[in-house]
Amino acid sequence: MRRLRYFKTIADEGQITRAAKKLHIAQPPLSQQLKLLEEELNVTLFERNGRSLILTESGETLYRKASYILNEIEDTMAEVQAVDSGAKGVLKIGANKSCFAYLLQQITHIRERFPGVQFKIREGDTYTLTKEIHEREIELAIVRLPANETEFSTVPIPPEPYMFVVSNQWEGFGEKDSVFMRDLDGIPLLLLHRLSGKGQFEIVTDEFKRLGFNPNIVVECPDAAMLLSLTAAGTGGTIVPKSTLEAFSQENLRVFHLKDFKAQAEAALLWGKDRFLSKAAREVIANMEELY
Repeated sequence: MRRLRYFKTIADEGQITRAAKKLHIAQPPLSQQLKLLEEELNVTLFERNGRSLILTESGETLYRKASYILNEIEDTMAEVQAVDSGAKGVLKIGANKSCFAYLLQQITHIRERFPGVQFKIREGDTYTLTKEIHEREIELAIVRLPANETEFSTVPIPPEPYMFVVSNQWEGFGEKDSVFMRDLDGIPLLLLHRLSGKGQFEIVTDEFKRLGFNPNIVVECPDAAMLLSLTAAGTGGTIVPKSTLEAFSQENLRVFHLKDFKAQAEAALLWGKDRFLSKAAREVIANMEELY
């Protein structure tokens, strides 16, 4: 196990020197351990390129397996050593930025229940976070749907409306607090778009198609905070789930209900089926089941 950890660290760092520093050991013993591992497996794990090390095909295979094995061991140790009170530990949780309001709610709850718990928070789109659950980088994720929910256990969050947002300097809307989709014809739009797969972008553009006109899309981005910043700067307008606006500043922004936008935004808490979960993670699940 020690050699696998050494090997993975060398691969992550790309250099013996940096890996030795991270592992807090001297460079010669680390080089010797790598040599012994290669001899034991009778393969070359790295190609030397100057001071840098690049994984060979055999090295890539071992890296994938080693990452899985080490994560399994970490989970097993956590399960064996878990203190039922949940007084200490680390909660590894992720969220889309458009779901940050739900994440803030849960962090506040856990801080009140278990003040000794630390948080490791990952931000990303649904594709990224579901991948990180599979790879055991995180325990839980609060994400926008659609996702392949059959692969996960879930707590659904009630659907919510989409809102149109524009800079308060934008002219043409008067004192309205709601607009029709047709009112957005020609306005430069900044839309959420996943790195991979279908999501918020397709939901919004399908609504335009249903109403028979094409939106003027000028920006696609998976980061809701960036879209709202660009919107506040006057780049154009955006369409986001209502709760997204609760987690970010609305300074310099005007928010409108969309009268004829039929689709609603859906989100859920996800975690891996049949996985060991920390006490804090189980508390998040219980709290969200009670709330929703």
